[in-house]
Amino acid sequence: MSRRGDRPMVPRAEFRSYYGQPIVRPAPWTHDIASYLFTGGLAAGSALLAAGGQLTRRPRLRRTGRVAALGAVAASGYFLVADLGRPERFLNMLRVAKPTSPMSMGTWIFSAFSGAAGVAAVAEVAPLLPASFLRRVLPPAGAVAGLGAAAVAPALATYTAVLLADTATPSWHVAYPELPFVFAGSALASGAGVGLIADPVPATRRMAVLGAALELYGAHRIETTKGILSEPYATGRAGRLLRVGRALTAAGVAGAVLGRRSRVVSALSGLSLLAASAVTRFGIFEGGMASARDPKYTVLPQRERLAGRVPDGPPPD
Repeated sequence: MSRRGDRPMVPRAEFRSYYGQPIVRPAPWTHDIASYLFTGGLAAGSALLAAGGQLTRRPRLRRTGRVAALGAVAASGYFLVADLGRPERFLNMLRVAKPTSPMSMGTWIFSAFSGAAGVAAVAEVAPLLPASFLRRVLPPAGAVAGLGAAAVAPALATYTAVLLADTATPSWHVAYPELPFVFAGSALASGAGVGLIADPVPATRRMAVLGAALELYGAHRIETTKGILSEPYATGRAGRLLRVGRALTAAGVAGAVLGRRSRVVSALSGLSLLAASAVTRFGIFEGGMASARDPKYTVLPQRERLAGRVPDGPPPD
């Protein structure tokens, strides 16, 4: 038996895997997917912004939200196809609808949202069209489509959180209760950012505060309550990105609340919230990838779970 103060004869164990390979294979995703996470959230938040402008009869807010939603969802489609490699792979996913698959459901959610957002945005050009029939038909069709896009927007904003948590990536999988809050809050904050640039009304400022609160709450929980699996979000590139995201979110909310009489301050706040949303999504993406590359984030949580299930002492006879 060793006495206190004795030097250990065996060096501290290092976490290694066969041939230096990760135990859990990192997701085969590039930064196109991180960009897809951001633009999808922006599209969802912009659609909600447009619906709010439509219901409160604010044409500038409605128009800006619809155009931003269409532009963002088009960018999302580009990033998704760029990661898939060929457009037909996306079309092939529409051949089935599997409720237990986040990717399958996400494909249908994305498609439904894209169609509604497209009709709503096209309706904004109705007054410029020469045909009187289209000038009469498009506005009511756009109103229905705009509300339809807003109805699908929460699912578009959060299904990617379910998609990440459904993988074996340790720090994504363990954060399944909080990731939807982060992604929903980020989507609201980015949509509010568009509104603060275009038409900084009180409702847009409240949207910014709500979105920032959800995002910061979820991110704080992920970074502090997951034991060792919180570590990838606090260190390295992911830690730097998430710290910058928090600072930009705080600056954006402060400007939205305090800069009520200044269009310049409101616009800068909107840009800050948009940047914060992008940086936060990239931080979450990087944190998960880092946890998959390091074997200790797979081994240690498994040992902790096993120690919690197995009682001390010799096995029963």
